[in-house]
Amino acid sequence: MGRHRLPLGTAGEIKVRKSGRGWIARCQYRDHDGEYYDIRRTRRMKEDARDAVREAVKNRVKRTPGAELTAHSLFPEVATAWLAEYSKDADDGVFSHTSVDNHSYNLKNHVLPVFGKHELMEVTTPVINRLLQAKLKAHSRSLAHQVRAVITNVMTWAVNEGLIDANPVREVAPLLERRAKTKKAAPRALTAEELFDFLAKLDADEEAVAADLPDLVRGFLATGERRGELLGADWPDFDEEAKEIRVSGGLIQARGKGTVKNDGKTDNAKRPIALPDWCVAMLAERREKLGVPNPTGPIYRNSRGGYLNFQNLTNRHWLPFRRRAGYEWVTFKTLRKTLATILDEAGLTARQIADILGHAHPSMTQDVYMGRGQKSRAGAEALGSMALGKTGNKSATG
Repeated sequence: MGRHRLPLGTAGEIKVRKSGRGWIARCQYRDHDGEYYDIRRTRRMKEDARDAVREAVKNRVKRTPGAELTAHSLFPEVATAWLAEYSKDADDGVFSHTSVDNHSYNLKNHVLPVFGKHELMEVTTPVINRLLQAKLKAHSRSLAHQVRAVITNVMTWAVNEGLIDANPVREVAPLLERRAKTKKAAPRALTAEELFDFLAKLDADEEAVAADLPDLVRGFLATGERRGELLGADWPDFDEEAKEIRVSGGLIQARGKGTVKNDGKTDNAKRPIALPDWCVAMLAERREKLGVPNPTGPIYRNSRGGYLNFQNLTNRHWLPFRRRAGYEWVTFKTLRKTLATILDEAGLTARQIADILGHAHPSMTQDVYMGRGQKSRAGAEALGSMALGKTGNKSATG
């Protein structure tokens, strides 16, 4: 009968023998790849040799990610190990840094305050379910789903590391909204009259002009891009001859990294957008006026030639202008909704509008963005019928 196989990541009995004036201690260690390794150390004293082998085994275990953790480890220790690996994957482009920040925030503020003293094996399905139902009742279904997502990630990692046999989140009860449904407010978009009034006030506001807001706002109206997408647009993305701009990703504020550009929210995030003639002329004039010291740099740049910081832009220029103009309720997302409404009223399909806005599902466009991967010039033509350029703010259609 063969010898008993050691469990992965464990060592066998330490044996010690006399050798000359010293002692040799040795043991077998089975690594996580299934291979056996002979660990031996020589010391003048018998117990010193035994201790040296123990230390060597301990150091070898520490070199294996997650190996020092067990089902009896505290949940925060396991979660910290998972988050460290998740962050490295984000650096390699597997996940976005926004996801890292969101998971880190929810872990710190919603999970660890409850599971801080729990061992990993004590975080069972009923325990998780109680936490999620409490978040659902006290906050929202959206937050409960976010908390569930971070716990799922930690537990999946623990399963893959061999710490537990199954993910307890799988059997958690569905997160059903039990509170009375409140009627959602209809998406607010600028009417044509409001839009022309808004642009007229924008062009007449010296502080807004100095902050480059007229071009930026028209960029949002022409493209319907998300704020991070337009602020992250570079000059190579603009094709004057083809009359289009290509979305190449979006800017995010990653904790500890500042402003970084990622690949976008969905597969539709990278897409070409056809531009109305007035926007093509505006961008061409802008490129000529600015001189573009960096031909691969951002279209909308800060004083140092880099990407604009959204928070700084909003707090110092965008919000103060809206207050002065009497349009405090207007946001960059409002401009996105306004474009969707213009295109809807021009007769474009939900699919065409979704392609322009970069939505994976037309239902999102209809439910959230309409006030009422495929490129289409119909949207550009609809916008082209409105003279939104800085030379005039009257509708060409009367």
